[in-house]
Amino acid sequence: MTQIESPKVVKKKLFSPIWLLPIVALALGAWLGIKSIKESGIEIQIHFPSATGIDVGKTLVKYQGLTVGKVKDIGIDEDLKGVNVKVMMDYRAKPFLNKETLFWLVTPKASITGVEGLDALFSGNYIAIQPGKGNTATFFEAERQPPPMQIGTEGVMIELTADKLGSLDVGSPVFFRQIPVGSVVSYRLDGNARVIISAFIQEQYARLVKKNSHFWNVSGVKVDASLAGIKVNTESLASILAGGVSFSSDDKAPAAQNGDSFALYDSETSALGGIEVSLTMNDGNAIDKGTRIVYRGITIGTLQSKQLTATGVTAVAKFEPEYANLLTSDGLFWLEGADISLSGIKNPERLLTGSVINFLPGTNANTALPSSFALQESAPDLLKAKKRQLTITSTENMGLTAGAEVRYKQLPIGQVLAVKLTKDLSAVEYQLELQPEFASLVRSDSYFIPESALSIDASLDGVSVKTRDMATLTKGAVSLIPGSSDTPLAANTRLSLFSSIDEAKQFFARQQRVYFTLSSVDGADVSQGSPIYYKKMQIGSVESVNWQSKTEDFAIKIAIDKQFQPLVQKPKVFWRNSAVDVSASLAGIDVAVAPLQGALKGSISLGLLDSSTAEPNAALKLYESKQLALAQAQAIKLTLPASAKLAAKAAIRYQGHQVGEVTQVKLNADLTTLTATAYLYGDYAEHFSRSDTEYHMVDAQISLAGIKAPETLITGPYIGVLPGKSNQKASQFQAKLVESSYANVAKDALKFTLEDSNLGSMKVGTPIFFRGIKVGQIDGYSLSSQGNSVLMQAHIEPQYSHLVNQSSQFWDASGIKVDVGIFSGAQIEAGSLETLLAGGINVATKETTQAGNRLSQGAVIKLQHKAQSEWQEWAPAQ
Repeated sequence: MTQIESPKVVKKKLFSPIWLLPIVALALGAWLGIKSIKESGIEIQIHFPSATGIDVGKTLVKYQGLTVGKVKDIGIDEDLKGVNVKVMMDYRAKPFLNKETLFWLVTPKASITGVEGLDALFSGNYIAIQPGKGNTATFFEAERQPPPMQIGTEGVMIELTADKLGSLDVGSPVFFRQIPVGSVVSYRLDGNARVIISAFIQEQYARLVKKNSHFWNVSGVKVDASLAGIKVNTESLASILAGGVSFSSDDKAPAAQNGDSFALYDSETSALGGIEVSLTMNDGNAIDKGTRIVYRGITIGTLQSKQLTATGVTAVAKFEPEYANLLTSDGLFWLEGADISLSGIKNPERLLTGSVINFLPGTNANTALPSSFALQESAPDLLKAKKRQLTITSTENMGLTAGAEVRYKQLPIGQVLAVKLTKDLSAVEYQLELQPEFASLVRSDSYFIPESALSIDASLDGVSVKTRDMATLTKGAVSLIPGSSDTPLAANTRLSLFSSIDEAKQFFARQQRVYFTLSSVDGADVSQGSPIYYKKMQIGSVESVNWQSKTEDFAIKIAIDKQFQPLVQKPKVFWRNSAVDVSASLAGIDVAVAPLQGALKGSISLGLLDSSTAEPNAALKLYESKQLALAQAQAIKLTLPASAKLAAKAAIRYQGHQVGEVTQVKLNADLTTLTATAYLYGDYAEHFSRSDTEYHMVDAQISLAGIKAPETLITGPYIGVLPGKSNQKASQFQAKLVESSYANVAKDALKFTLEDSNLGSMKVGTPIFFRGIKVGQIDGYSLSSQGNSVLMQAHIEPQYSHLVNQSSQFWDASGIKVDVGIFSGAQIEAGSLETLLAGGINVATKETTQAGNRLSQGAVIKLQHKAQSEWQEWAPAQ
């Protein structure tokens, strides 16, 4: 029997070493791929105004001398306002590519203060980078100028303020004891009042700048010539050529910090000498620069300057350092000149030298100095502080003048200091001064009455004649009636001057009434005593009607009887009543007749509003009618030329939407102007009652260019309005026959003026073409001030403003131009059909628009009559 051998089972290995080779190769390839991607660089985009000085593949990006990128590509941006430069940055620069990172082009620049970008002179222009903070970004706007101080630069950056720049410039040195320790890095205007100069102090000298340091200008050569001799002062040759600043240092003061601001004085004397104080006065008569300040006959200071302000005149005076301790918070200044009288002349030398400012030190040496001192016109009254100052008012002057006596029981207790009209011109105001011992006589219910030099009282019982002294006859006099109240008079309270005691009693009786003041565009045909109605019941009367010069409207003061006071606590409106009110409709005619008293003297009605629609804290107005009152419309007045074709019921519209209506149009007495009374609906009044709101007539205009405002052919002319932006309100406006030249022009459009000897076929709306495409138009025209040319206001749309610059030429392309010569033959030029019919202007530009040749806003350009052949060939890349 044959034996069968059993099979052998061999276990197969799970992993063979041969598989290590592809795994290692795969890992190595992945590592090389990741490294290649990581080190491939970061692409960013920088927007420059132009590509001048930038080359693809050559211009580098450097940070403190180290190359961190290179320009990859350059392209024009979509708005044609510059170029977009693509830059490939080193991958290690990624942490510095943030939102606040700055880029700028470094080019060689030489000036009197030195050479900038010297390394670019040899290596070529390059783009510099200053790392900033913020989120990661890939698009940046290039800086027009290098930043004042780069990150990593040690030192102190300060600001100097001055009235004018003088001979200072970027790079002007900053000196300390004639050693240059820094330089001026930039300057800018702060509004229109001063210049702010940024200066950088180097790290090793930064400790010298203190919080109380004084800076002064050392530019050029200063020559001070006087009878004492000639003094010449200069800091260094560098300051003569390039300007310069010097400063002082106090070792004990704290060090200045970045951003600290200092005043820049004209000279070292102004910066270090004495203490400056401000003096205020009504006018600057008898004083000027150099006027002496005198104390006990010794000159302790001089006047440095004076200037006009909104409230009067302000002067700057400087005390000499050795007399600075005399200045206290309660010091007094007054003007004093030569005193000529019958007894002789006091201080006759001042007839030649001029007036002086006398000074009297005070006693408050430990209190802070005020911002300014008042310069009095005469020597101060040392007892003035103890006297009682009062202000009384009356509806008219009672025959009192300055210097009139104030009496109590015919004894003089004070005098009238001044008589003038109140600010709103509605009353007469008297300033009184009582002697200290009589100040307690004035109580809360006190009042004054005038005294008559001659008083005659005739009755059946006989005739009584009373006379006063000559002072009463020449200057008048006023008597105090103390009253019966025990309450002292509160500070700044005004008392009344009545014509008699009976008038005073009537006045106090009316104190129980509630008073309101209504504003109206006119007198509303009411007067003192006109009734106030509520549902045809009289609830009060008109107290006064006064013209307000400041707001140019009328203030109608009304009084409501005490029993109706709860009624006027609710939301309310007032409107004037007509003597006869006729309302006609298909249902019939409704005629309402006012009560007899209201028809004769005029009247006003009170209406109540729903609290949900009432405007809170709204000023009370007197409306033209009940309908306008309930709509809370706002009244305005428009003044137009007499030629305006405006009628009542005309609409006031803004971009086609009605925002108000005209209620009345009157021809003024001068026969040259119209006055239109109109109302703005309450919802729109806020926008169209600003002082700079523009109102103008809108009427149909038919020309070859088309029809403007055709709807007025049916509805008649109306008033167009453009909203204002001022915070100041107004109720009277000067309306124009046409809207202003640039009324509907974009704010960022390029506005300029074309000048020609005559207007020709030009008109408002005449287009301006660039290569046949309309890029702007004529917006208005006027004669020049000399009358020898025509000025045409024009604009270029914002998207095309870069196509024109100082090398551009503008010429008239209107109509057909025929040039016939004997030998040259005939040349005929004609534009498009539009220019043949409506006129037009062509423009061509020779040079590429750059920062140095941009056309400034408001520039005046000559309009050529004929185009030169070479202009048609100009085609610069913009």
